[in-house]
Amino acid sequence: MSPCPRFAADCPNRVLFDQIADKWSMMVLAVLDDGPQRFNAIRRRLEGVTQKALTQCLRRLERNGLVARRVIPTSPVGVEYAITPLGRSLQVPFRALYAWTAENLPEVERARNAFDGTMAASAPAS
Repeated sequence: MSPCPRFAADCPNRVLFDQIADKWSMMVLAVLDDGPQRFNAIRRRLEGVTQKALTQCLRRLERNGLVARRVIPTSPVGVEYAITPLGRSLQVPFRALYAWTAENLPEVERARNAFDGTMAASAPAS
């Protein structure tokens, strides 16, 4: 399937992009890079993620073939998640994006400070 023009809302490429570039997906895949992990272990490593948000994220990643879910026959039953080969194929671009953020953060901070200063100067006095 070819890319859709103008990022149409119903474009499958856009839907997939939205699902892998959302708030938690990249971080979940980074956590799973260390090896298979149980839900609570993932949750402990992602400060601020809610149980609901993590559950939804893992389901999306599993549905898209990026994460595999394995039921562990213990008492009580456990579940562990692992990154799939398809999910691993995202590691190179995600690492590049992370490196870009680390490299460019000072410049972004300068831009933010300049913008915030401009906005504060142009705000009407109360």
